[in-house]
Amino acid sequence: MGGKVVGDTLKIGDIELTSRLFLGTGKFANNRIIPEVVKASGSQVVTVALRRVDAEHKEENIVAYIPQGCILMPNTSGARTAEEAVRIARLARAAGCGNWIKIEVIADNRYLLPDNIETIKATEILADEGFVVLPYMSPDLMSAKRLVAAGAAAVMPLGAPIGTNRGLKTKELVKIIIDEIPLPIIVDAGIGRPSEAAEAMEMGAAAVLVNTAVATASNPAVMAEAFGLAVDAGRKAYLAGPGAILDFAAASSPLTGFLHE
Repeated sequence: MGGKVVGDTLKIGDIELTSRLFLGTGKFANNRIIPEVVKASGSQVVTVALRRVDAEHKEENIVAYIPQGCILMPNTSGARTAEEAVRIARLARAAGCGNWIKIEVIADNRYLLPDNIETIKATEILADEGFVVLPYMSPDLMSAKRLVAAGAAAVMPLGAPIGTNRGLKTKELVKIIIDEIPLPIIVDAGIGRPSEAAEAMEMGAAAVLVNTAVATASNPAVMAEAFGLAVDAGRKAYLAGPGAILDFAAASSPLTGFLHE
């Protein structure tokens, strides 16, 4: 049977999702292609930067291009401290963007790596205020545990620096977090190929978030579809229970009954 596994849903907050591919909306050459891209991907969660939400100018307002039925997840892009992230989140909710929020706190201008300490502070404040908080973080087990204690709804470790399309450079650290943290782990940032999304899902990630790899493809809609298929395939492989990896060859058929024996 093709398609998604029946009954296999991802629950975040009070919402059950059938798609495990989240999409970002930055870097597209034209906002008008976003509805086609979202449809092709099958994604149900779309993240946007609050500074691109402009209710007074429809052509520039990214929200106008998000298909009905998608969960809008504003992010706190541009925040350099917990205080700034909290203010952006509150503004997003006041603007009608709902209570899902992706926390990004980045003070590093070269590699754009998140500040885990400030992220934990912002997560605690916003979770107490009723937000569904999905924090973007550098993959560190103890920071992930503190995010759980702070009330995060999921944890989003990076696969590689934002926008690099370099893949799962943090694979071993992400796998530790998947194994040890009792929340959905969503690999965010750096995934550049559908095969890398499938690999993340095969490890046991609950979902992946992709933006640059789709937005900068020659055909974003086809690439979005490819990512959707890859995420589904990786999830199926994880649920199927892959066989053991061996150091030596093991024959598929018994080594008996050779000719002339």
